[in-house]
Amino acid sequence: MTSNDTPRDPHPYVGMWVTADGFIRQELLPNGRYDEALGNRRSAYTGSYTVTGNHLDYVDDTGFTATGDVRDGVLFHEHLVLYPESRP
Repeated sequence: MTSNDTPRDPHPYVGMWVTADGFIRQELLPNGRYDEALGNRRSAYTGSYTVTGNHLDYVDDTGFTATGDVRDGVLFHEHLVLYPESRP
């Protein structure tokens, strides 16, 4: 295995983010895709995302765009406040 073949650690924002009530669950995947569930509705929104510093830009598969910012370990995504699923 060469150094170019060494797997990289996933970005620290990769993983499941949830609202305080657990109703909205947004999974940021390591391949730059996201999958958002609303209640029992799985994959309600899917698309791609990019990270620049603490800022996220989303493009939904229908072409809708949104943004988010991570501050103090909390994801502020448009009107949503999401926490890492593994928060203490």
